[in-house]
Amino acid sequence: MSVAVLLLAAGASTRMRGGDKLLELLGGEPLLRRSARTALASGAAETLVVFGANHPARRAVLSGLPIRAIYNKDWEKGMGASIAAGAAATPPETRAVIVMPADMPDLTPALLNHLIDALPSDGSGVILRPRTAQGKPGNPVLFGADYLPALAALDADRGARDIIDHHRAALTYLDLDTEAVLVDLDTPEAWASYRDGRRAGNNI
Repeated sequence: MSVAVLLLAAGASTRMRGGDKLLELLGGEPLLRRSARTALASGAAETLVVFGANHPARRAVLSGLPIRAIYNKDWEKGMGASIAAGAAATPPETRAVIVMPADMPDLTPALLNHLIDALPSDGSGVILRPRTAQGKPGNPVLFGADYLPALAALDADRGARDIIDHHRAALTYLDLDTEAVLVDLDTPEAWASYRDGRRAGNNI
C-alpha cells in the first residue's frame, strides 16, 4: 500500500490582485514546479496535482515531471472541491494521502517524509498534522485511508478542516522545529517580504 500526495494547485490567486502566485519565480523556478519537485522527491509513491484556474499555464510549468494531473472542473467552489477531486482519483491501494497546498515554498521532502514515517502500519484511521515548536498547527496534513470517502465528498471552501474537527481523537500532532509548515505566499506583500528575507540570508 502506498502514500499519495495531493498537491492543490487549482485556486485563482485572487489575493495576488492579477498575478498568479503559483507561477511566481523563486531562484528562477515557478513556485508550483518547486512544490511538485518537493513532493516527488519524498517517499510518497505518487503525486497528484489538482488543477483548475489558469490550468494550461500551470500545467505547462510541470512539463517533464512524473506527476498525475487531475483537472477539477468545480475548482471555483473552493479548496474542498479540489481535495475531493484528488481524493477520488487516488488508487484503491492508497494507504494515506498528504494534502499539500502548492503555495508553501519552504516545505521539504524531509518534512513530508516525517509524516510518512510517522504513519503506523495500521494507520488507516489516523490524521497526522505538523506543528511548530510554539504549538502552532500547520500544513501539509496526512489522512489515513479511512478518510478518503469523506475527503472525496468535500465541496466547500473550508478544505478538510471539518474532517479534522470531527475526528479530534484520531489527530496526532508532530512537533517540528521549523516554521515552514506555516509559510504560504498569497499576496504581493507576502511575496515581497519573503524575497527580502531570502536576500537578507543570501538565499536568492
